[in-house]
Parts: sequence; structure tokens; C-alpha cells
Amino acid sequence: MIETDVVIVGAGPVGLFQVFELGLLGLKAHVVDAMPHIGGQCVELYPDKPIYDIPALPVCGARELIERLHEQIRPFAPQFHLGHTVTALQPQAGGGFVLSTSAGTRLRCGAVVIAAGLGAFEPRRLALPQAAALEGHALHYLVRDAKAFAGQDIIVAGGGDSALDWSLELVEHARSVVLLHRSPRFKAAPASVARMHALCDALRMQFLEGDIVGLDTADTALQAVRVRTRAGLTVRVEATHLLVFWGLHPKLGPIADWGLALDRHLLQVDTAHFQTSQPGVYAVGDINTYPGKKKLILSGFHEAALAAFAIKEQLTPGEKVHLQYTTTSPLMHKRLHVEPDLSGLDDVM
Repeated sequence: MIETDVVIVGAGPVGLFQVFELGLLGLKAHVVDAMPHIGGQCVELYPDKPIYDIPALPVCGARELIERLHEQIRPFAPQFHLGHTVTALQPQAGGGFVLSTSAGTRLRCGAVVIAAGLGAFEPRRLALPQAAALEGHALHYLVRDAKAFAGQDIIVAGGGDSALDWSLELVEHARSVVLLHRSPRFKAAPASVARMHALCDALRMQFLEGDIVGLDTADTALQAVRVRTRAGLTVRVEATHLLVFWGLHPKLGPIADWGLALDRHLLQVDTAHFQTSQPGVYAVGDINTYPGKKKLILSGFHEAALAAFAIKEQLTPGEKVHLQYTTTSPLMHKRLHVEPDLSGLDDVM
């Protein structure tokens, strides 16, 4: 049995920042995530996508943001349990909780923070008989490295940001790229759509409007994708790899069975503490809902800060929890392992 102050479910940007806010208040955290790496959906879905609304960072890649957050929480030495799904949450008679994971790990804590984004998610898969045998080596629903497709003939299916972003990236590496979508209307950023059309005009890639109706294979290798066009014709497009970005099925997974109040598959919280209907269980980030909720990373950071103070008050009843500033507080400096230069502060205080 592992003992800790708080268990955080989710290692995305908000879950990582939750570690920081708890650490400032002297609370230790263990972090559990079903993914094999930190970063959550931010890194899994769009690792190189630029983010423009993080304070003081005019532009920041998703992967860079996670790296910065990871560095920021280093002084608090959080323990990560990656590739683990929390399968059970058991309130204890004397207070606190015991969580069990899919890997057999058991953690006892005083409070739980759910920062699981959209929850567990699965890609919308291609429903063709040959698809399962190709998955993972010729048929892909996630891409982490465009360079792995160097010199290959690629078909990218989809009309959202992921499909457009990876098409534009793969043009620089693959031998050929065909973007396949059922309509000329896209859900992606207009600038990405304009860039795609410009590349098509320059004969560096192609756009094909239609639906996938078949796959030509040889053993476990992909040879071609059969596409029914808007005109009703079926054409055969040769390819060695098919990348399908048709979106995700968001699912709460085991969280849905924990008896927490839900509103359209989201966890209801109060806006003073971000506590769920179960005392001692909090929810921050995209997985929660309340009047006026905005699904922004910035909003999740704010929620994490307030949740940390609420947890500190819960775990130390009767003790006054003081707001201290990292600029001037010796205790904050000690916890952050920093020795700041305070010269000149007297002139502005």
C-alpha cells in the first residue's frame, strides 16, 4: 500500500499544474495516467500544435508546454504511475480513500483530484474486415513521429485539425500524401485548409473527396485504398500507410462507476472548492462542469489552484491556510528549492 497526501488521476497539463499547487502547500502527490507518458491528450493528439493563450508565452507547442510543466514540478518529486488505469475508488471509514489500478497498485490518500480531461478515449475506427490486421503498422489512428513515414505513400482520412496538421507535416517527409475527406468542408483551422490547397496547387499533395469503401492488402501489408467519389465512381488509390483521424469517442471509463454526480458525462463541481458530490474528491480541467465553464487550459490552472487550497483545508482541519507569495515567502522558497535575490524589494513594498 502506497501512502500519499493526494492522488491525481490524469497527467495532462492541468494534472501536472495540480502537483505544483499542492506542492506549494506542502502536500505530496502521486499521479496516475492510462497513457504510457505524461502530457495526456495535449501530447497524444497534437504534440506540435502551437498554443497562443498561455500567459507570458506568446506561442508554445503542446509538447513544450508539458516539458515546462514537468520541469516546474520537479522540486516536489511527484511519483508517476503511467500506463495505469484507476479501476476502483474506495472511501475509508476513518477518512480518505484507497485507489486500485489496473497494474495492481494500491494507493491510500487523503484526497483525490480527477484531472482526466475528456476521460478515457478511443479513436473512431475504420469498420472494414481487413482493418484489424493492418492496425499499428499500416493503419494508424495516432501518429507521434512524421519522420517514421519518410519515403512512404500516405493517405490521410479526415477533415479536422489532426488530419490537416499531419497532412501538412507529412508532406515534408513522405513520398506522396493524399488527403481524403467526404466533403470539401473542413472543421480544421482555415489557415491549415488554405495551406493544404496551396500545396495541392503546387502538386506537392492531393485532395480527394469521397469515402473509404475497401482496402487492398497482401498479407499484413497495405497496397491500396478503394474510395467511392462524390460522382459515385470507385477509384483505387495506392498507398503503404493509411492514417485515419475521424475523431475520438470520449469515455469516463471506470470513473463513471464511482457514484459521482454527472451532467452529460462530466463531473459536477462547486466553484469554491471544485469538489465533486463525494467529499474529498475534486475535479479540475475539461472533465468537470459548472455554470459558465470554459474548456481552456488557463481555466484548468485556475481550478487547480483553488482545489489545492480546499484540499489543504480538508487535510488540516482547524489550521489556518495562509496565502503566501512565491516572490517573498521564505517557506515557498524552501519548498521550491530556490534562493531568490530579494534586493530592491524594500523599494516597492
